[in-house]
Amino acid sequence: MFLYAVCTNEEPIYIVTELMKHGSLLEYLKGEGKYLKLPELIDMGAQVAAGMAYLERMNYIHRDLAARNILVGEDNVCKVADFGLARLIEDDEYNPHQGAKFPIKWTAPEAALYNKFTIKSDVWSFGILLVELVTHGRVPYPGMTNAEVLAQAERGYRMPKPMDTPDALYGIMLECWKKNEYDRPTFEYLQSLLEDYFVSTEPNYKKLDP
Repeated sequence: MFLYAVCTNEEPIYIVTELMKHGSLLEYLKGEGKYLKLPELIDMGAQVAAGMAYLERMNYIHRDLAARNILVGEDNVCKVADFGLARLIEDDEYNPHQGAKFPIKWTAPEAALYNKFTIKSDVWSFGILLVELVTHGRVPYPGMTNAEVLAQAERGYRMPKPMDTPDALYGIMLECWKKNEYDRPTFEYLQSLLEDYFVSTEPNYKKLDP
């Protein structure tokens, strides 16, 4: 996201960024964007992966990656936003202070249970964000409490494939949800996979004219 100005003379600190006319991705998916088709949704996912790949290269973690924290502008341009929980990491891992609160249904088990945050815990969250995309903003793990999600995810439970989701895309989600964080893909890889999705995984897909 373009940063145009910062005012730090006195509290509160103000920042001026580019206008993202559609607001949060979550609200967009529930409203004006509820008729978006798979190609558009995949493209938006690829854009988010590209933004996270940049953080990955800069050695930052986001810790709150979700559709509510992605902003949507003209032509469905997506930008990663809300860096309130973001941190620079020097040892590939960040351990927050005791009592810190996180969105359980988006947080990787090792982060939620053991305060072990890495870029790979952000990858887990990205898998949840993909579910939000294909379900047009549905809350993940429907019908389950936070406590149930924590317990079941630690035991190996993963959300079932959302309705009408291609097997290949669900496979990407499952890769993001590998129990061992070191087995999860990088954001750079996820970006390339989603950018080439219809070439590499759905060769018979034909985009219909409106």
